[in-house]
Amino acid sequence: MDSPKTPEKRPVRQDADTFTDKLFKTFSIIAALVLVFVIGAFSVVTEIFPGPQIQHAYQAGQALYHQATDYNDVYKGDIWRPQRTDAKGVTQYDPRLARNGLTLYTVGTEPAAYLVDMHGKVIHEWRKPYSEVWADGKGVANPRPDEFIHFRNAQVLPNGDLIALYEGNGDTPYGYGLVKLDKDSNVIWRYAGRAHHQFAVAPDGKIYALIHGIFDDEIEGLDYLKPPRLEDSLVVLSPEGKELQRTRLLPTVQHSPFSELLNNVPGIMLGDPIHANAVDYLTDAKARNFPFGNPGDLLLSFRETSSIAVFDPRSQKITWATRGPWIRQHDPDVLPNGDIVMFDNRGHYHTPEGESRVVEFDPRTLQVVWQYAGTPERPLESEIRGDQHRLDNGNTLISESDGGRLVEVTREGQIAWEYVVPTRGGPNDDMIPIIGWSQRLDPASFDSDFARSLDLGDDGGPEARPAQDDDAGDGVPAR
Repeated sequence: MDSPKTPEKRPVRQDADTFTDKLFKTFSIIAALVLVFVIGAFSVVTEIFPGPQIQHAYQAGQALYHQATDYNDVYKGDIWRPQRTDAKGVTQYDPRLARNGLTLYTVGTEPAAYLVDMHGKVIHEWRKPYSEVWADGKGVANPRPDEFIHFRNAQVLPNGDLIALYEGNGDTPYGYGLVKLDKDSNVIWRYAGRAHHQFAVAPDGKIYALIHGIFDDEIEGLDYLKPPRLEDSLVVLSPEGKELQRTRLLPTVQHSPFSELLNNVPGIMLGDPIHANAVDYLTDAKARNFPFGNPGDLLLSFRETSSIAVFDPRSQKITWATRGPWIRQHDPDVLPNGDIVMFDNRGHYHTPEGESRVVEFDPRTLQVVWQYAGTPERPLESEIRGDQHRLDNGNTLISESDGGRLVEVTREGQIAWEYVVPTRGGPNDDMIPIIGWSQRLDPASFDSDFARSLDLGDDGGPEARPAQDDDAGDGVPAR
């Protein structure tokens, strides 16, 4: 009889990771992460690969995060503001003081331009959603939804055609291009360059526009302007919307006699160092008494350096520039008497009349010869955006963008006409859209076919006093 087998002795199972092993691995992982962090931080600080790539990826991620969180609701962006009044439409009108005519304006809510009479009646509108203009996807890559895209600037031609500029709220770059529409809002041509803020149409039909884009190059002598940067260029388009010329403006300023302006870029705006925001074409009438420019030159505005400059598109050079008693200005225009008038956004500081003002100054001396800064009852305040147009009777039409208000004032500061955008929105229906642009027009300047299509009533017929812009005449009393 076989003796019973002695069971084989099984080896004692050793845990794969003892406490000591686990602790060692944990510290090893932490050390590796710290090392990666230190190397990454060192490469970012010293700009050694892959530091710049890490920084760019982080900035891109931040931009996408802010777009998804801060701009997921149209009312959270900067195109809607708390209303300052319950009033809507025309709130004040004195026919004896006002320069009667038609007013063209755009708002931040929609891709539309409105033509209203002196009583605020809409007598014509143009409207074209961005998605319909670029339905083939050949416009901006991954554009914002239509409710975030609006006309910032629009200019009507005598036959009723409209050239309009799209901007996309909550995007960077935010310029979305130009379109030319007929009077019935049918597309004539489109330009997909990232045009923004403002453009000018020359007498020969050429269009001068600002576009921007992201630049990743290093600029010698401007080491403090690290990439990526948002930069502006000036483009010249044919009357058919074809790009003829493009000039990058940051290097143009750097290589001009006025390069010191770039030493005044605020530290918080190094990623958008000049922020060009206006272009004014110098006609013969404007250049006649202006000592710093010639017909065909352009007056540009650089918000972040609080400076203005004359640009010659023929030589593609800056020929004159200056700073003055204004801060983060918009829409400087040369007047036929040689002065410059502009919307000074922040230069009136925090006074009871508002922090904004419209100033007219002599560019030879930089002396302010006229200003309008609102009143304690009706302060003028627009932190960003805003424009003005000097009318030929000396009045000034002002777009108080943040307030959603248009106001026409006399040389003595009297309000001749006031209009508040009637649109409201937001959870409590107490928010008002910004005004993108406005302009007073003479109905007699329209072609007869287009004029007949308008319901002019008693405000726009031939008997009405013309409402011309500052090319029509000086309109400014002698100083």
